[in-house]
Amino acid sequence: MTAEQGRTPEQDQQENAYRSQRLLDALAQAGLEDWQVLPGSIRARFATGNFAAGLALAQKIGDAAEAANHHPDLTLTYPHLDVRLTSHDTGAVTDRDLGLAARISALAREAGVAALPAAPAVMELGLDTARRDEILPFWSALLTGEPDRLTGGEVVDPSGQLPTLWFQDCEPHEVPHQRLHVDLWLPEAVAPARIRAVVDAGGRVADDSQAPSFTVLEDADGNRACICTAASR
Repeated sequence: MTAEQGRTPEQDQQENAYRSQRLLDALAQAGLEDWQVLPGSIRARFATGNFAAGLALAQKIGDAAEAANHHPDLTLTYPHLDVRLTSHDTGAVTDRDLGLAARISALAREAGVAALPAAPAVMELGLDTARRDEILPFWSALLTGEPDRLTGGEVVDPSGQLPTLWFQDCEPHEVPHQRLHVDLWLPEAVAPARIRAVVDAGGRVADDSQAPSFTVLEDADGNRACICTAASR
């Protein structure tokens, strides 16, 4: 599930926005085998092998991005460089992204760096609920610190560190035993304000007996999440 609700194919055509199968077709037509379609973006991983090679490729990508006035998200680790492309003004992939993707792949080939097309992946969380409007502020406050930081009705972490959370409508039902919960790790100094934000957004503290190590919070549906810190462990 992605934040693309409420848009029409006509709008996408006007903005040269590519999504879903149309985006897959565009990648194939452009010969962009390095790149994969994931929610709201195209992504590639390049096996740089060491930090210096990754940094050198990142610098070349940065120069190309400046020249194109269009900028990707880069994540550099020792063995590889991850690249994410999207056009933020449309909320989708556009011709600008396809053009820059081709340039980035060419730079990687020139540097002797291979792509790993099977590597890109994104995890999202889906929550079944009959009370979406009631519990949404809780989860927005928990994951972002604000009760109304939403994109297309989904909770999207503006820092890009946490998975997107979306809500699946379902029929009202008795609360089942929860078999999966969210542990959110924060700096100890940040945790109290985040807990207050969650409570202000309609949540409750279910158990703080182990605070500041962890505090258990609960939404109106009975779903629980823990705010965790490294303190007192």
